[in-house]
Amino acid sequence: MERYQEIERSIIKRFRKEIWSRFVKAVQDYELIQENDNIMVCISGGKDSFLLAKCMQELQRHGKINFNLHFVTMNPGYNEENKNLILENAKTLNIDLEMFHSDIFEAVDTMDTKSPCYMCARMRRGHLYNKAQELGCNKIALGHHFDDVIETTLLSMFYGSEVKTMMPKLHSDNFKGLELIRPLFLVKEESIIAWKKYNNLTFLNCACRFTEKLALEDTNISKREEMKELIKNLRKVNEDIDYNIFKALDNINLNCVLGVKKDGVYKSFLEDYDK
Repeated sequence: MERYQEIERSIIKRFRKEIWSRFVKAVQDYELIQENDNIMVCISGGKDSFLLAKCMQELQRHGKINFNLHFVTMNPGYNEENKNLILENAKTLNIDLEMFHSDIFEAVDTMDTKSPCYMCARMRRGHLYNKAQELGCNKIALGHHFDDVIETTLLSMFYGSEVKTMMPKLHSDNFKGLELIRPLFLVKEESIIAWKKYNNLTFLNCACRFTEKLALEDTNISKREEMKELIKNLRKVNEDIDYNIFKALDNINLNCVLGVKKDGVYKSFLEDYDK
């Protein structure tokens, strides 16, 4: 058995409950994939996106729905070592990966901005949407997982003053006909890390110049890392805390909120209070 086959087998067998079943549940519950979808799977080089690619491969081979896949990675300015690591992992995992280039790292590095990660993500998204259109895709799959959803929710509450989360799918506002999906929506990061370690795989972490600079200065304290640490500490008190936060987003009692906003329009509870 080839190594990539052993890695595939581990997803279906060893991590069936933690990864495969949760992946399939998200696809089914949120109706992420339909017949004849043409999906571009975005691979950043990290553990999440490579696992997503393998799960999508397995679903295409053994699922009941017919759909097409394109595995794409954007090189925003990686050094040769990081670029080669991505290509080597794609080969190890038997993923037919297309790499295209951009100058995002260079552009962000020269910007006078306090939010380089936000700007980088926004520019990446534009390039990826353009690539998806070039390939004739109607969907883009990203590797965000369960922990990303919880962290995003807390970030929105603590720093954005609103209850908002990362959605399992959404239509693009600027690219007509394109939809973004997150098939790992229910998979916990700890399970992805366990899968990576079990198969002795090494993946790329964020490798932008800004992150490298902060690491050298030993001041790399991001708001998302702050949320990770907070959730970690809360789990010591209640091991189900992250699940409870997630479930609360699917169980909002509109009779007990001060106000809601839809499509940019705010509505106070006072509007219906005496009706």
